Amino acid sequence: QLQASGGGLVQVGGSLRLSCGASGRTFSNYAMGWFRQAPGKEREFVAAINSSGGKRYYADSVKGRFTISRDNAKGTVYLQMNSLKPEDTAVYYCAADWKQTILAVGHTPINVDYWGKGTQVTVSS
Repeated sequence: QLQASGGGLVQVGGSLRLSCGASGRTFSNYAMGWFRQAPGKEREFVAAINSSGGKRYYADSVKGRFTISRDNAKGTVYLQMNSLKPEDTAVYYCAADWKQTILAVGHTPINVDYWGKGTQVTVSS
């Protein structure tokens, strides 16, 4: 039900915008988030947004560089990534969470209902 796109190869300092489209009429009821997984590492939290879009949360490593947003009319969540660094290289996954757990302290994905397939982001130095 989730389809992520927008990844690619970019140089250090560049920008990308990821999109994640959701099918179904209940998109606006879900908290949405982005996670990423680099080779040999565990999946980690990147950003999350509540159902209305009024509250946003970020990992410290991306704060000030990434912006999460959503358009409930289009059923889409976005991740604008600026000032990209080599350490941002990873597969990025969008997530939909009915219970809103990804908004809480720790931003655990334990209750994520749906995952997108992932989109590769590679930042070259």
